[in-house]
Amino acid sequence: MLTINNVTKHYDKTEALKNISMTIPGGICYGLVGPNGAGKSTLIKMITSIIRDYEGKIEFNEQRISDKTKQKLGYVPQDIVLEENITASGNLYLFGRIYGLNGSKLAQRTKEVLTLIGLSERSKDKVSTFSGGMKRRLNIGCALMHNPELIIMDEPTVGIDPQSRQYIFQMIEELKTAGKTVIYASHYMEEVERLCDNVAFLDRGKMVENGVVSELLQQYAVPSIYIKADRISAEQLEAYGEVSQEKNAFFIYTEEALSAMENVISYCRESDIDIERLELVRPRLEDVFFRLTGSNLRD
Repeated sequence: MLTINNVTKHYDKTEALKNISMTIPGGICYGLVGPNGAGKSTLIKMITSIIRDYEGKIEFNEQRISDKTKQKLGYVPQDIVLEENITASGNLYLFGRIYGLNGSKLAQRTKEVLTLIGLSERSKDKVSTFSGGMKRRLNIGCALMHNPELIIMDEPTVGIDPQSRQYIFQMIEELKTAGKTVIYASHYMEEVERLCDNVAFLDRGKMVENGVVSELLQQYAVPSIYIKADRISAEQLEAYGEVSQEKNAFFIYTEEALSAMENVISYCRESDIDIERLELVRPRLEDVFFRLTGSNLRD
């Protein structure tokens, strides 16, 4: 559905993206993953043709991105783009009219989208009375009014409540079931693992790796041990595997996780170290990103 070939973008002397290439098939959720500043938002703005000055080629269904192809795209920006002083329905009507809907088709589509985003009962309320999570859901709804084939979401769950997050997850599953394609840009790796079929890792403007989520986990992820204990350091744990720190706890990566855990327990017992929490951890995309880049996603 979407093909990106050797795309490079400069801002003066700064190289925001370098030789990015990927192919996104239809009917899946494709994750764009990387820390803040990795180039995710820049790439999205190029796909949506907000940014048009770049090197390389981007094609949607074998056609260069143009005003005609843009009608088949739905873009959910990271910032909320709503009219606060009109109702939820009013916002959906506004965006529907922009996309050429009117009359009974506009009314029917507004009703469908309100149901999808879980705001039917608040349709006549002003947006200024909504919570942040409700605004996020409505923001997504506006991008769905013209029933696009490709929906691009840039950090859609930043700063929202758990209920709205679940609604967004449910929306994405329903869009996939309907045959839509979703590009989901996020630095919340647990969300990407849950929602995405394929993923691309971006770091400092470069493509680090891409592929099917399950295959990347199998190829790169190493079993790990999570330990949280008083008076313990990374240096003390390095004898048992590769160590990374997350807040006041540690992950130890090793192919021999069970035996390493036994050794850690013995060491802590002999050193009179109280263990607050110790467990085996299944491989995570976070671990894959760390192994490929040498840095944690939220560094």
